[in-house]
Amino acid sequence: MIATSTRAVVFSLLFCPFGFANGGDTRPENVTTATDEALAGNIEAGEARYKKTCVNCHGAAGKGVASYPKVSGKEIPYTTSMLETYRNGIKVGPNSSLMIMMAKPLTDQEIADLAAYLQVATP
Repeated sequence: MIATSTRAVVFSLLFCPFGFANGGDTRPENVTTATDEALAGNIEAGEARYKKTCVNCHGAAGKGVASYPKVSGKEIPYTTSMLETYRNGIKVGPNSSLMIMMAKPLTDQEIADLAAYLQVATP
């Protein structure tokens, strides 16, 4: 049961952001929801949060260091989904245990802020 759930999560993470598994986003591009507005990421707050802990492994502006991957330049939904997955205790890669520990205390707003910052981060 757990293996199936993990496979489903990994499949969703890999393909849903591109609309293959979930049919894509059917909302018009110029329409936002209350949830979108409430969790809009703040780039400056995301940068401050990133520099607090994430920079130690992922390096300046999320460009990656040693075995820690590049996390910048990704679409906001992807980064948000990955951080929420780790916060929920789901393993997705070789550094999952560390990422789970780091993501557990993140709030929804902090995740939104980090995703907004990392999408545009440059060294």
